[in-house]
Amino acid sequence: MKGKKQKTILKETTLEGVGLHTGQIVKMIFKPAPENSGYTFVRTDLEGSPHIEALAKYVVATERGTNLEKNGVQINTSEHVLAAAVGLEIDNLIIELNSSEPPIMDGSSKYFIEALEKAGIQEQNAEVEIYEVTENITYKDEETGSEIMIMPCDDYKITTMVDFGTNILGTQNANLEKISDFKETIANARTFSFLHEIEMLLDHNLIKGGDLNNAIVYVDKELSTETMDKLKKAFNKDNITVKPNGILDNLTLHWPNEAARHKLLDVIGDLALVGTRLKGKVIATKPGHKINTNFAKKLANRIKQEKRNRVPKYDLNQPPLMDIHQIMDILPHRPPFLLIDRILELSDTHVVGCKNVTMNEPFFVGHFPGAPVMPGVLQVEAMAQCGGILVLSTVPDPENYLTYFMKMDNVKFKQKVLPGDTLIFKAELITPIRRGICHMQAYGYANNKLVVEAQLMAQIARIKN
Repeated sequence: MKGKKQKTILKETTLEGVGLHTGQIVKMIFKPAPENSGYTFVRTDLEGSPHIEALAKYVVATERGTNLEKNGVQINTSEHVLAAAVGLEIDNLIIELNSSEPPIMDGSSKYFIEALEKAGIQEQNAEVEIYEVTENITYKDEETGSEIMIMPCDDYKITTMVDFGTNILGTQNANLEKISDFKETIANARTFSFLHEIEMLLDHNLIKGGDLNNAIVYVDKELSTETMDKLKKAFNKDNITVKPNGILDNLTLHWPNEAARHKLLDVIGDLALVGTRLKGKVIATKPGHKINTNFAKKLANRIKQEKRNRVPKYDLNQPPLMDIHQIMDILPHRPPFLLIDRILELSDTHVVGCKNVTMNEPFFVGHFPGAPVMPGVLQVEAMAQCGGILVLSTVPDPENYLTYFMKMDNVKFKQKVLPGDTLIFKAELITPIRRGICHMQAYGYANNKLVVEAQLMAQIARIKN
């Protein structure tokens, strides 16, 4: 959406509580994050404070929450925190934890919303990237009958329809017409369980942090004396009874359809793992973490493919940001090995350049002279020179530096590049430039098609006199 700016928080804020499954006291710190970084969990209790980006590709388990794992490091039950960030339209956030899971609090997103609002929300300079849905995208689990779809819409809207097949909790629906309503109508919806699930978790010692104040418990079976004693002991209560509406007497429902609202909260938190804001209407029938995250993976892959094949539009008749003389002031390369003619765009995180491929290129003399094709290695070199402009623009005296290749990955050549083609290269940072090392995703386009792509890593080094 043109003009809408990304957001993060103003200052850090701390929250403490108990982890539902570990029973440990967890300290969580929300911190401001840089533009285009998304949501990142940081495990401060582990050596090196490893980072786990909140992305669908890191989902490893969904039995009792959405669990992420990267390089053997886990974050469990991520969805309630992520839902709060999405609900406040925060784009970039660091979530530090000294445990594997955020505190459960009351089983909703309410306390996370309060903490983030207390920290204050600030706009950043970069514009928000929103994936606009143009056709229906669906995912169905044939085994469970669960289905989730997203359809074109002028905003991000969600409807959940749940059916638990029990008398105590039958069919319920919940709606969110606009994300700005999340705080008032969804954030407060608490997690819930059925009595038979609670019994199973207690028997396996898997619910150490529950105190009957962070989950609505629907009694879907006869409450035996043995079960009653188990619950009293586990939740440190003298007496436990069942209300007329079939829930244990620890909590009062905020809404009759609180279960459906909490499922909607979970959908928002799980779809945060797509990694970008969405514009479309989600309809989730019998949603759960498994189908939500599988759908998030499908969406993320689709967006990646579309982005890869989307050809950027540039007006080549406009005066360039840098002409060949300005390029030679920065890059040490010279003809015939200078493979960039113009720089069209340059920011802290990306660069766009172009090259006009003509028949009098020196490499055409020997590279298939009867059917001239630009060598793929030179296309990669041209992209790297583009990236060289990006990294050299970070030092005040670029003429005193050389750029060296360190690594290239996932190099793919899609189309032939022929004399007469105009190649446009776009390189974007994958990680911020540190110690003169630039890690970027680069694409080359010609004739409105993607012709080459690669992940490149280069380092600048000062010229020794």
